[in-house]
Amino acid sequence: MIRNLVLLTALLIPVCVWGADAPPEATGMKSLFNGKDLTGWDGDPRLWSVKDGVIHGETTAENPAKGNTFIIWKDGTTKNFELRLSFRCNATNNSGIQYRSKHITDGKTGNQWVVRGYQHEIRNETQLPNVGGFIYDEGGKRGRICLVGEQATWEKDGKKLIKSDLVDQAAFKKLFKLDDWNNVVIIAKGNHIQHYLNNTLVLDFTDNYPELALTEGILALQLHAGNPMWAEFKNIRIREIK
Repeated sequence: MIRNLVLLTALLIPVCVWGADAPPEATGMKSLFNGKDLTGWDGDPRLWSVKDGVIHGETTAENPAKGNTFIIWKDGTTKNFELRLSFRCNATNNSGIQYRSKHITDGKTGNQWVVRGYQHEIRNETQLPNVGGFIYDEGGKRGRICLVGEQATWEKDGKKLIKSDLVDQAAFKKLFKLDDWNNVVIIAKGNHIQHYLNNTLVLDFTDNYPELALTEGILALQLHAGNPMWAEFKNIRIREIK
């Protein structure tokens, strides 16, 4: 009985290989940014602009974010998808990529661009666990849902770690490009989510908690409240997975 249960579990949970490469980019990717202006996007015009052909978000001491704020893609939603983009930022604060998320328009919010849901963390750091790539529950109850290097599930009784060595400290330090552009791939199919950084699998997450798992929602990019910061994004493209 125990042996059969182990075999069944192995069949149900995708097997992740250390250092696995991202799949080749599929045909039919849709570009979400024209490189000229913010057509199709909505964010605080004090903080978001196009600079040298990329989306540029920046806060300063004189022009701060009033709470975490986002620029929201207005022309579609994310459900089952493959998203690819490049980012860079400075190290004074952090940013993020929201997907399958919700635009919060009711209640007391610090600004009109508040988003909650799954977030791909963005940071300009190399010391695990405070690095770009983990899944954060922005505005939710679960905090850091899945860290870089982890294959994990979230059950009704909490997070279950399957393995934690998809990427270790030494590998991540070589993988991440400080003060430079880094490439992200996010693939979401049903309750299974994978994050790739610079062509390498950095986490694998399965959300088995139906009441909290997110199946569809908006795409947005974050500027975090607090210390002045900037973050930039380019080559943003997506395709629906049917």
